[in-house]
Order: sequence, then C-alpha cells, then structure tokens
Amino acid sequence: MAQTDDDPFSTAPLKKPAVHEIGQSLDLLSVSEIDERIELLKAEILRLSESRNAKAASRLAADAFFKS
Repeated sequence: MAQTDDDPFSTAPLKKPAVHEIGQSLDLLSVSEIDERIELLKAEILRLSESRNAKAASRLAADAFFKS
C-alpha cells in the first residue's frame, strides 16, 4: 500500500514551509534553510523595488502630464 501525504502513519519528516515571518525565531533552522530564506527575501526585495520604481515612474508621468 502506497503512502500518501494524508497518511497519518507516514514516517516522512514534515518540511518547514518556505515562508519567512519577520522576527521569527531562527534557532531551529539549518544553515541551508537560512540560505533559502535569504534568497527568498532577496527576491522579494527585488520584486518590491521593481514595483516601487514602476509606481514612481507612473507618478512622474502623471505629474508631468498635469503640469502642462
């Protein structure tokens, strides 16, 4: 009988979610898990920066349009 994710008797270790909450304890994370979190946060910083830049450019274009 094959085991599934719903099998309550499964012996597979539970994997921590690949999400990070600001301020959460890092004591139980391995070095590789911390590295994964760093990469996840770097990608999120890049995404936020790109969104901010797009909004700033849109704002500048609107300001230029309404000044004329």
